Amino acid sequence: MTDRVGDTPGSKPLSGVTVIDFTHVLAGPACAYFLGLLGADVIKVESYARGDSMRHRGGTDPHRAADAMSTAYMTQAAGKRSIALDLGAAAGREILERLLARADVLVENHRPETMTGLGLDRDIVLGKNPRLIYCAMSGYGRGGHLENAPAYDVNIQAASGIMTMTGTAEAGPTRTGAPIMDYGSALAAGFAISTALYQRGETGRGTFIDVSMLETAYTLMSSTITDYLATDNAPKQRGNKANSRSPGAGNFPCREGMISLGVNEESQFKALARVLGCDHWLTDSRFADRPQRKVNEAVLTEELAQRLLDKSAEEWEREMMAGGVPAAKVRTLPESLALSGANGRQFLHEDAESGMIFPTLPFRIADAAIHAPTCTPPTLGMNTQEILAELGYSEAQITELGRTRTVRTTAEG
Repeated sequence: MTDRVGDTPGSKPLSGVTVIDFTHVLAGPACAYFLGLLGADVIKVESYARGDSMRHRGGTDPHRAADAMSTAYMTQAAGKRSIALDLGAAAGREILERLLARADVLVENHRPETMTGLGLDRDIVLGKNPRLIYCAMSGYGRGGHLENAPAYDVNIQAASGIMTMTGTAEAGPTRTGAPIMDYGSALAAGFAISTALYQRGETGRGTFIDVSMLETAYTLMSSTITDYLATDNAPKQRGNKANSRSPGAGNFPCREGMISLGVNEESQFKALARVLGCDHWLTDSRFADRPQRKVNEAVLTEELAQRLLDKSAEEWEREMMAGGVPAAKVRTLPESLALSGANGRQFLHEDAESGMIFPTLPFRIADAAIHAPTCTPPTLGMNTQEILAELGYSEAQITELGRTRTVRTTAEG
């Protein structure tokens, strides 16, 4: 690649960047998927026998999982090429070493002891390719007594304290409905890799990136952590009350459905009073300012709750938004995706070959209507032959590697 990425008019920002995706489950594969959406050539290195474990589990469709193409795997597999290797064989490790020698980025989320056992620890790999960006993702980060501890999203939610902040005191610790630590870590790693590529453009040298899922969780709780360290007030479960603790902020039942209000500023409280037809709040000394509203929160909340029962959440949402009140109807995922589809941003991309629909990126660069994957999710070893040919292996050598079961090709099924 050139030292500067994305400098060709009309090209994607990471065009010309080669990424070796030596990851499994969700966080690592999602990071590589995001890089692929931005133009990188992503080569997914998988084990000869079964490939990424997520091919066989995750999602609610057992038939897709049985075919090694679960929805959980496919979500972050589009736009990648798959090469399946037996890394227990010297010839398999040699292929991976060749890939790394010509790559720009390595993304891996194995335990450090696993990488060392394969001869792929940072010093060896960067010694052979000093321009490489080596991104290691793990539960607790490198160094310290937990660096080799296995960890999934649910473990990090438990270890970080976020579970004890979610839900209600009666319900006990509650995990978030989606694997936010996996995808948060993926975005953090993508941010770090992009920064390192920019730095390499200045220095000509690669670097090592150490991404901690636990620290990603802490980052997602930054304001809460700062408050606790400043006040010694440990956060408590607040249910559906807003983090701002403002009277008039939170989730409330309506005649039909629920609405979430984010009334935090004085101007927003005044707008809320007007939209609700409760102008008397503006002259009531009990609600004159935020401190007084806090003292009289129970009375205000009761009046607010009663008034919201007069209309549906959908009606209130329209009126609140028009009146300058931060508000949103509490939606199910199907309802939310219908809303997203209506706003014209093309966040979801339909893969023409598989018919599957995938999330893309939550941002746009320049005039791109969408950052879409370039190809359908690959079956295990689907691109082995073409990748080996790119590495300089002859047709006879590729045939021999297949015969010795060092590599898996599509022809093997």
